[in-house]
Amino acid sequence: MKVYKFGGASINSKERIVNTAQIIKNNAGGLMVIISAMGKTTNALEKVAEAFFANDRDLALNLFFQIKQEHLSLAEELLTNKLPEAKDQLINFFTEAEWLMHDEPLKSFDFYYDQIVCTGELMSTFIMSLYLQELNINCCWIDVRDFIRTDNNFRNANIDLEFTKERIFNKVTDLLKQFDVVVTQGFIGATADNESTTLGREGSDYTAAVFANLLNSESVTIWKDVDAVMNADPRLHRDAITIPALSYHEVIEMAYYGAQVIHPKTIKPLQNKNIPLFVKSFLNPSLPGTVISEKETKSLPPIIVQKSNQVLINFQSKDFSFVDDNPMIQLREIFAQNKTHPHLSQHTAISLLCCFDNYPKKIDKVITESEVHFIVSIKRNLSLLTIRHYTESMIEKLRGGRVIVMEQRAPITIQMVLEEK
Repeated sequence: MKVYKFGGASINSKERIVNTAQIIKNNAGGLMVIISAMGKTTNALEKVAEAFFANDRDLALNLFFQIKQEHLSLAEELLTNKLPEAKDQLINFFTEAEWLMHDEPLKSFDFYYDQIVCTGELMSTFIMSLYLQELNINCCWIDVRDFIRTDNNFRNANIDLEFTKERIFNKVTDLLKQFDVVVTQGFIGATADNESTTLGREGSDYTAAVFANLLNSESVTIWKDVDAVMNADPRLHRDAITIPALSYHEVIEMAYYGAQVIHPKTIKPLQNKNIPLFVKSFLNPSLPGTVISEKETKSLPPIIVQKSNQVLINFQSKDFSFVDDNPMIQLREIFAQNKTHPHLSQHTAISLLCCFDNYPKKIDKVITESEVHFIVSIKRNLSLLTIRHYTESMIEKLRGGRVIVMEQRAPITIQMVLEEK
């Protein structure tokens, strides 16, 4: 069997859904399909959660009404015989969220976020499954919350793999024998108390990897709106090229430095069972895409990651105490409490230099809390350039004459904090 994962861009219109359904139809048979929320639905549902938690119930319900209408309209465009069934189930999903929003918010924002945002995946997958059935594909829909058991760390839940393994192996295996295609959701799960949870960044990819691992899948394919994994962001680099093959190790390194590829937590379940991961284009499915596997790749092109809007903070000890570990422990606690993490850091005898994304509220809090123990200074209007498999000519070309504020160089990777012109 194989696992396919489709993101929100692949189903953000009737035309895209028709296209995605054709890819599924062409490959039906022992196929597990993981689908995200449609288009910008997650962003819209986040605004619903924020309004509700701010005690603006009317705004929350009005925003949610717009999302309801979009999905009902889509179902009407796509479906004929299955339309009544779609409307009945969509109303159930709507009610699940609206029932919550008629109470006062007494729990954490993260709890309400997960209960509301999970609706996006449920709606999109149910509509898609019925459309596939209207195309005479032997297909079924399952609620992933019945299979993916998590803890209650809302918005970044951890999967209980033992429970999940038992549920998936005992039930999904049989479904894949009965049906050519099984459709379910990415990104979401549920606690032992049946409270919805979300799995954090790149959660849908991770869901696909977990199913692949537990079902001993032949492969996983993640369908994107790009031809393959590229060596640079094509919006910034016109000469960016596709990379036909990458190792698990290389992808983890790329993700660590900020490349928008595959999150490391997605790679691990696949690496553990040596399951290849394909990244392909849903717009041009005949293209070969990129294969990610345990096979080490040679002669890779320079891989470029650029982060703009960066700040460099210098934390200098007031009493020259950086020679022991206590100041570092204090700083790590401050970073963790403010949910920020340096992309690059450099230690000296009495100070620590750290490069961060410039989120003003977080950065201001880090500075204020750090000034109790340290002399703090900051440089703004910077960018962070990372090049893996660099050449000197590539460094000079991408630097473009900008002043280097900080640099770290290793045999394979160079990172430079640069002043913007």
